[in-house]
Amino acid sequence: MTKRYDKAYFDRWYRARNTRVSTHAEVRRKVSLAVTMSEYFLRRPIRTVLDIGCGEGAWLPHLRALRPRIAYTGLDSSDYAVQRYGAERNIRKAAFGDLPKLKLGIYDLVICSDVLHYVPEDEIRAGVKTVAEVTDGLAFLEVLTREDDVTGDLDAFLRRPAAWYRTLFRTAGLTFVGPYCWLAPAFKDAVAELEAAKR
Repeated sequence: MTKRYDKAYFDRWYRARNTRVSTHAEVRRKVSLAVTMSEYFLRRPIRTVLDIGCGEGAWLPHLRALRPRIAYTGLDSSDYAVQRYGAERNIRKAAFGDLPKLKLGIYDLVICSDVLHYVPEDEIRAGVKTVAEVTDGLAFLEVLTREDDVTGDLDAFLRRPAAWYRTLFRTAGLTFVGPYCWLAPAFKDAVAELEAAKR
């Protein structure tokens, strides 16, 4: 049975008090981290954001609160999310595996939050290359692994080891610099020894 990302799904995991996976304040902290880390390395305010697997575009209000003039593009496979919020929040229909076929720009911040652990391996391998190509600053790649104590939506959750993701991201040219934060290939030689995490 195919996983359905309909209104009921978003109500259950993002709005209902007893089952939601994060609060408004938790999302704001993630957004603040991603924006700050991006701007630290870019040495200027971010202007463009690509949010892959954005759902209803939950990050957008937080991004706009911090950077009102941000140019935001969301991508999601949910028909519901695109129909309901597409025009209002600039969300286009696309899955992670579609990335290599899309005409994308270059972005200061690329977000892929709580998505990759549901994506098949072949789609991730192809899509991560595109993520590295379109990231001009930072990629915030929040992914849960086999080693994590995971709660929430476990339907179709793929338990891959953290080492698998680290190797994949590094092979694509990304440099790990903090919690879920991976720096664009262009910065590889500009990172100080203690700015990058060597783990």
